[in-house]
Amino acid sequence: MAHPDYRARAAAGIRALQRWYVPRAGLLSLVRPSGLWKTTGWWQAANALTAVIRYTRHTGDPAHTGIIAATFTAARQQHAGFVNWFFDDSAWWALAWVAAYDLTGEDRYLAAARTVFAHNLDGWDGTCGGGVWWNKERTYKNAITNELFLSLAAQLHQRVPDDRDYLAWAMRSWEWLHGSGMIGPDGLVNDGLTADCANNGGTTWTYNQGVILGGLAALHEITGDPAYLRQGEVIADATLSRLTDQSGILTEPCEDAGCNSDQTQFKGIFVRNLHDFYPHSGKPAYRAFLLANADSVWDSDRNAADQFGLRWAGPFDRADASRQSSALEVLTAAAGLMAS
Repeated sequence: MAHPDYRARAAAGIRALQRWYVPRAGLLSLVRPSGLWKTTGWWQAANALTAVIRYTRHTGDPAHTGIIAATFTAARQQHAGFVNWFFDDSAWWALAWVAAYDLTGEDRYLAAARTVFAHNLDGWDGTCGGGVWWNKERTYKNAITNELFLSLAAQLHQRVPDDRDYLAWAMRSWEWLHGSGMIGPDGLVNDGLTADCANNGGTTWTYNQGVILGGLAALHEITGDPAYLRQGEVIADATLSRLTDQSGILTEPCEDAGCNSDQTQFKGIFVRNLHDFYPHSGKPAYRAFLLANADSVWDSDRNAADQFGLRWAGPFDRADASRQSSALEVLTAAAGLMAS
């Protein structure tokens, strides 16, 4: 049985996404600077940009590459250097610029990512034995901020010649994260730590299961140590078992009660990182999962305008750039699998 044309489906999805993109604000605009997507917040825009870059990389379609430079120039009108109050927000932008560097070879993007990493180093201290705070208020250490720190450090090491510092931070951050207790006994990553530095039992969001896969894949690629793959497979397998419906379609824990504008972004981040982890692991279940979810998004969670909703198993609820860029990631992953 022939597979669907995932490249064409991803192309339709990105065309719909780009209807929300604002290349430049009008002279009278007082609401939003240019270079971002209407209906997204700051960190979601970084993920929308990443989705566009990955679409370009995995399909070979250059139609939307112009937004990379446009966003780089214009989005800084909102936050200079792509940094704000939240260390995780800044790291999303850094990873987007690493992806932009990989696609274009332009050094300015890698330099921007390195600047963000230097900024985020200020968030690391000895509370709870290490780790980066969620924000500059320094009241919460959580999984996502430290997973992003790990992944960014590892990726910078892979791209900066003769580096030792980024690798040291990647190894140090994994050692801390692994020992923090945030990876629960069921294999899933909880949201963060209590004030007493214990696993807070917080929600096991899909993006917390995803970003760590990207970091572990990079560490395996750097070191060749299979232990990183084994740990990643524990988390990935738990996600496919516990955060899916009966048909194996990825489901965010908030979907029954209603997800907020942050949570609508999460699933795309998981599939993006699983797609990157899969070539290292090679487990057929991961490929099958990505294709099944891509089919479900297209068949059950799409309106007539090729917009995608929150529930990948359907029915379609409503459209915004967060939902769209999240679902686009699984179509891009499917297209990439077909091309490899």
